[in-house]
Amino acid sequence: MTALKIRKGSTRHSAYNLRPTFSDVQERHTIAVLVENEPGVLARVIGLFSGRGYNIESLTVAEVDHTGHLSRITIVTTGTPQVIEQIKAQLGRIVPVHDVHDLTVEGPSVERELAIIKVVGEGDKRVEALRLADIFRANVVDSTLNSFIFEITGAPDKIDAFADLMRPLGSVEVARTGVAALLRGN
Repeated sequence: MTALKIRKGSTRHSAYNLRPTFSDVQERHTIAVLVENEPGVLARVIGLFSGRGYNIESLTVAEVDHTGHLSRITIVTTGTPQVIEQIKAQLGRIVPVHDVHDLTVEGPSVERELAIIKVVGEGDKRVEALRLADIFRANVVDSTLNSFIFEITGAPDKIDAFADLMRPLGSVEVARTGVAALLRGN
């Protein structure tokens, strides 16, 4: 008898197929979770992420239905497609969770974030900070003789760009709310 000359991984149907079927591309996803508004729910949701080593880029929580005692948790996270599917499946298994939606895949959505940024500077830097704030449609919510506090609302990329431009002008503090998102249409 002669040995079979089959190379490992030579075809998709081979018993020796050793090619990985998982993607290693990191994707950013916005996940909306509707939960009961009761003590400990947020800790359970966050525990799911921390226990498995998943990262949360943004987290926003607020009560959305006072009579039904429901809160909406909006989470922005990154991971491979398999990790994102695993996160959604595990979120759905938590008892007080009513609904899990991946806004990134379900259709076009609107994402907004609020930030307040303190800029300290004098002279030309103050003038330049005001000019840039006007371009980005940021509002001055506080002013002293040597500082401004700007309020800006928009997509996270817009806020990142504004903060990056303010840094050389004397940005000293930034506070951000996190992403709030909704699906467009019906």
